Amino acid sequence: MSKVKVAILGSGNIGTDLMIKLGRSNVLELTAMIGIDPESDGLRRAKEAGYQVFDGGLKQFLQTSPQLADIVFDATSAKAHVRHAKALREADKIAIDLTPAAIGPYVVPSVNLGAHMSEKNINLITCGGQATIPIVHAINRVSPVSYAEIVATISSRSAGPGTRANIDEFTETTAHGIEAIGGAKKGKAIIILNPAEPPILMRDTVYALVEEGADQQEIAASIEQTVAYIQSYVPGYRLRTEPIFDDNKVTVFLEVEGAGDYLPTYSGNLDIMTATAVKVAEEFAKQRTGAIS
Repeated sequence: MSKVKVAILGSGNIGTDLMIKLGRSNVLELTAMIGIDPESDGLRRAKEAGYQVFDGGLKQFLQTSPQLADIVFDATSAKAHVRHAKALREADKIAIDLTPAAIGPYVVPSVNLGAHMSEKNINLITCGGQATIPIVHAINRVSPVSYAEIVATISSRSAGPGTRANIDEFTETTAHGIEAIGGAKKGKAIIILNPAEPPILMRDTVYALVEEGADQQEIAASIEQTVAYIQSYVPGYRLRTEPIFDDNKVTVFLEVEGAGDYLPTYSGNLDIMTATAVKVAEEFAKQRTGAIS
């Protein structure tokens, strides 16, 4: 099967980790990394790995070498993606957005991976969203969720400038995703940056209110099924304990350990985004080449 060509926009931590993961893909061919800092570690590593490097941003790439990629991953910031989305749309490129810009449809692989294959801009919500929205959806499959609240706790060390700049977008986009994709009637999202040393792994807590008398065994089984699916592309994703039931409240404790490709293993919040981005792009590639699994 011929591979689909892709490029990375953003040469920071997320873009560099994504570069390493894409190097292992059987259906995606990374051709270029695009940045604005010629001295960045990401651009240096990309050049050393033999990829084409652009340090003049997306404009330079689209003006000089747009043929290098059909899919472009945006690993910059929510505000920057507003500009990038327009330019990529005009260039007829598929954009997979790793920022919480919320321009395109929300995609969570365990919920709606194949639902937006005709779209040109796919939004991966947030790290907290990718970790917790599937759990809300798994609970909602069994019993309607009237309210869901998620708390994402990440190490301060794994929250770079981009993450910190996107805090407001994180809470708004994740909360909307809990409702629109998770199925909760009302959703709320909280993020905590923990300065503990040594750095902690990403930890997420999901609180959900369900109907009285909901089948606890069915809810637990639905959650386990979802966790197993996510582990197929994020091996470090796991339950910390069995789901806890208290009348009509369900509490789920999660942990995400990174793969350690470029980022430290405690940066599960970033790793889940890059792993999810590859998973979604590979589905696009299979659709495009006709190799649908």
